[in-house]
Amino acid sequence: MRATIEVIGLRKRFGPTLALDGMSFTVQPGQVTGFVGPNGAGKSTTMRVVLGLDAADKGRALVGGRPYRSLSDPLRHVGALLDAAALQPGRTARNHLLWLAHSQGLGAARVDEVLELTGLSGVARRRAGGYSLGMRQRLGIAAALLGDPPVLLLDEPFNGLDPEGIVWMRELLAGLAGQGRAVLVSSHLMSELQDTATQLVVVGRGRVIADTSVAALLSAVSGDRVTLRTTAGPAAATLLEEAGASVEFLGQDTLRVSGLAAEEIVGVLGAQAVPFSEVAAHRATLEEAYMTLTRDAVEFRAGREVTQ
Repeated sequence: MRATIEVIGLRKRFGPTLALDGMSFTVQPGQVTGFVGPNGAGKSTTMRVVLGLDAADKGRALVGGRPYRSLSDPLRHVGALLDAAALQPGRTARNHLLWLAHSQGLGAARVDEVLELTGLSGVARRRAGGYSLGMRQRLGIAAALLGDPPVLLLDEPFNGLDPEGIVWMRELLAGLAGQGRAVLVSSHLMSELQDTATQLVVVGRGRVIADTSVAALLSAVSGDRVTLRTTAGPAAATLLEEAGASVEFLGQDTLRVSGLAAEEIVGVLGAQAVPFSEVAAHRATLEEAYMTLTRDAVEFRAGREVTQ
């Protein structure tokens, strides 16, 4: 089975609401693809259509070139975590995984492997209803990994995890992609995706806004803005403008320079012995890039606080 997810022209309407409006993208093997967008953008609906839980009005969703519903023993092909609370609270974690394993022809040994992998071996015989949110997340990940699938879809996998759990999740996702799996991760935590994802699909109002590498997106948003600190502001500004830059004073000793790279600024000022203490190229965060891209696609926007 090819480790790919293909979303092709999906359209889906719930009554008067158009949830998906031509959604199209591909998740390739060997990388973590972040799937991000505002609330109501169509992320959850897309994932449900991929997994055969909702039927699209138009378009196709394929896993390894096939519809999910055509897969025999689907957990061996696709692992998914959509809702960590979707479990029978009276069952122990081990029994929860055992019945899933038996449905796919998997043995108890595999259950014990994923319990160990997710750090739940010590609490495997506790009822899952007493688990914290972070523990339920780990149990959901264990279920997704049960069939050792080449494709994974994870919705908000960082939710409820403590700092150690977040580090573990980052390493797990990178390791899974490093094994050649296709990993689609929906999350609102941009800082975690910046450290984890290599590809990013940004969606809004049911369609794709951007489908690009994280590195390319950050580079595009960062631009060529440079912060310069110098005690010779006017002289530096004159030289840099003569070299083709645009200069804005942010303070008496601080300038924002556009149009020249940091190393070019150093060269211009150094050639004329103009003193400076700092030349720092702007580095955008993924959150900044995301906010820029989705500014016009936010459906639910909070109003300003009313004060008396």
